[in-house]
Amino acid sequence: MNVKSLLESLGMRYVSVVIGKIELCHILSPERYLQLKDALLLMDLELIEDKRGMLVERIKIVIVDMIRAQEACPKDNFSEFIAERINYDYTYLANLFSEVTGITIEYFVILNKVERVKELLAYEELNLTEISYKLDYSSVAHLSSQFKKVTGLTPSFYRRIKRIRREKSMMAWNRTSLR
Repeated sequence: MNVKSLLESLGMRYVSVVIGKIELCHILSPERYLQLKDALLLMDLELIEDKRGMLVERIKIVIVDMIRAQEACPKDNFSEFIAERINYDYTYLANLFSEVTGITIEYFVILNKVERVKELLAYEELNLTEISYKLDYSSVAHLSSQFKKVTGLTPSFYRRIKRIRREKSMMAWNRTSLR
């Protein structure tokens, strides 16, 4: 919605705006292109100009979607899943991804799984065993090990910190609302 509003405010007509892609009705002049690029940067978005960068973004989107929709997450081989979704050879995708981002696809998956673990820990609806099962970790120990390598904290300590911060902010909010 924000990108659509931005395009409208710049007077740029579009055919469609979906996550990761804008289709405009016309070709932009170099000046208008820079105007759009700068406006997107102000929204913490960037214009991907080359096909390799666009392919890497597609890989990232597939991975994030894969982790978010755990039931659709492949249980054994995410490399086949990614290659099938993007319709490219996985070795090519892996090499391209590493070259463009400086990290492997596998590490990007780990980083995003850890981010999802953080979210699930913060909600406090699931215990670690349930979270490890939901995100297809082989064990709670494996989840904890990856989490600590990435964050420097154990999942339990992270949950405790989040709880304390939430309680402090609630106390501060209550003090403010009582005044």
